[in-house]
Amino acid sequence: TNADIATLVCENKIKDHTLEKRFNSDRVVLIRRMVFEKTLATLGPSVALDSLSSAAPECDNFYERIHGANCEIVVGYVPLPVGVVGPLTLNGETVYVPMATTEGCLIASTNRGCKAISSGEGAFCSILNDGITRAPCVRLPSARRAAELAIWCGVSDNFAKLKAAFESTTSFGKLLEAKPTVAGRNVYIRLKCFSGDAMGMNMVSKGSLAAIDLLKSCFPEMILVALSGNMCTDKKAAATNWIEGRGKSVVAEATIPRKVVEATLKTTVKAIVDTNINKNL
Repeated sequence: TNADIATLVCENKIKDHTLEKRFNSDRVVLIRRMVFEKTLATLGPSVALDSLSSAAPECDNFYERIHGANCEIVVGYVPLPVGVVGPLTLNGETVYVPMATTEGCLIASTNRGCKAISSGEGAFCSILNDGITRAPCVRLPSARRAAELAIWCGVSDNFAKLKAAFESTTSFGKLLEAKPTVAGRNVYIRLKCFSGDAMGMNMVSKGSLAAIDLLKSCFPEMILVALSGNMCTDKKAAATNWIEGRGKSVVAEATIPRKVVEATLKTTVKAIVDTNINKNL
């Protein structure tokens, strides 16, 4: 029974991460809930996971599709309300945008903004740059060898080798650039990758590791310090991202007529300018 399997997991006779390989994914969710309820009960008052949805939504193989792709140690899912904002006039076309949120008034506010923009000439937007980055940190025995590695990366034939190694791991990712920065014996190689419609960090990390393996064959004494050397730069503000860009670099503009500001946004142009100066400048 599910309870028996949960007991075996709690006794470490079955590893939690192997459950999906042994049983149906829908069943695993129920088993794992029992495991956590038993575990949490040993820490204090019992905490039930009943508030989480466990029954799979009405789509084929919901939990099976999640496993190995979107989430690990799955115990359920959280449904999010989805609203639609629009119409928004963007680059001369009318678009509607789905938004998932639990923040009241957010969609209504966004919709009001769309109305104000579209009541004028609409918004105009251009993508100037498109590439996600990962910057492995490698260490060489000397600063001289570090410089030689950086120079090696700048040779077009060598970049082609890095590109082939990187792209051997993905059907969608394309290595666009390898930009090394030398700091003593360390080299931070900022790899820039086109990742299609995905944000792509897992994709680019896997490709970066293949590129590092290629470098290792050319520089056997090289040591990988960290796959992410903090020049990517991921999940934090960094000057290099402002200068070099990361992800999509976009320029957008919209001109909203004074009458629309007053009628739709219920304010004046002067009040908006004054507020912006006092809050942000």
